[in-house]
Amino acid sequence: MDFNIAVLPGDGIGPEIVEQAIKVLKAVGVKFNHTFSFTEALVGATAIDQVGDPFPEETLQLCMKSDAVLFGAIGDPKYDNDPKAKVRPEQGLLAMRKKLGLYANIRPVTTFPSLIHKSPLRKDLVEGADFVVIRELTGGIYFGEPRGRSEDLNTAYDTCVYTRPEVERILKLGFEYAAKRDKRLTVVDKANVLATSRLWRETAQEMTPSFPEIEVDYMFVDNAAMQIIQWPKKFDVMVTENMFGDILSDEASVITGSLGLLPSASVGIHTSVFEPIHGSYPQAAGKDIANPLATILSAAMLLEISLDLSEEAAAIRNVVDRSMDEGIVTEDISEGKAYKTSEVGSWLSENL
Repeated sequence: MDFNIAVLPGDGIGPEIVEQAIKVLKAVGVKFNHTFSFTEALVGATAIDQVGDPFPEETLQLCMKSDAVLFGAIGDPKYDNDPKAKVRPEQGLLAMRKKLGLYANIRPVTTFPSLIHKSPLRKDLVEGADFVVIRELTGGIYFGEPRGRSEDLNTAYDTCVYTRPEVERILKLGFEYAAKRDKRLTVVDKANVLATSRLWRETAQEMTPSFPEIEVDYMFVDNAAMQIIQWPKKFDVMVTENMFGDILSDEASVITGSLGLLPSASVGIHTSVFEPIHGSYPQAAGKDIANPLATILSAAMLLEISLDLSEEAAAIRNVVDRSMDEGIVTEDISEGKAYKTSEVGSWLSENL
């Protein structure tokens, strides 16, 4: 089969890690008789520097006509250190989510036996933890209006807004994911304080009878943050609003032992986007030391979710497991010899 993949390398280590994922996808194509066509486009700081827009119209059009989007990372210190910058790389990420209708971020949190000792949690707490955080992406305080600052700059304000249809569609996705797994769904909110959270809880309670096989529980966000650390194995699927999901998914990712291993998918109305959860890590850019495994596992999610190629996705996950078992890994998780980014990508593509 033939597939068109939009490739957005982005900033920092993005181009290096995306290159390794493409190597592996090409190997998948050879092994399973598929043809992947890859077309690159600008995003983030690179796009600002070249065309003045962190998510140019040309990039949007490429994404819209592609079967899936493979995305690297966004971020550059020269913008991070300038709070008055009017155009920022992260605006490209928000624009991509909005224009592609990416209303849900799906982040699996999985532990790897060879890395359990690197987790900040005790082995007995974290071993076997396996859950999914589903975060709403296009509503909430990151997008609500009005927002801004007073004329004297001494007051700032943001607005958190959700509509019932927005909440219903993300909860529906949560119920559907739970049905495919252990049939347990945790709805995270702050319904004791926030009106938007009360809408979330009310909507979830109304939808629950339509999914009688799913065990649903409700948890305030502060309690959820604690329980991810205390009892990470108790969760199956967690669904929550934009800002809460942003924070909780980053917290959850740390328990695995390395940010460099966790993939994510952003799905919605148009083309889905697949990316590692880590940032652009500019300090490592161009040094061939960044861990490419999260991006390669994101490519596995791309195959499974967007292209319905489950066997091919499993092949990638299996070879990634082998690489960790055999120590073919980069310096951030190496116990002995550290391999270069490009060496890991080549080994995976050759041993698929």
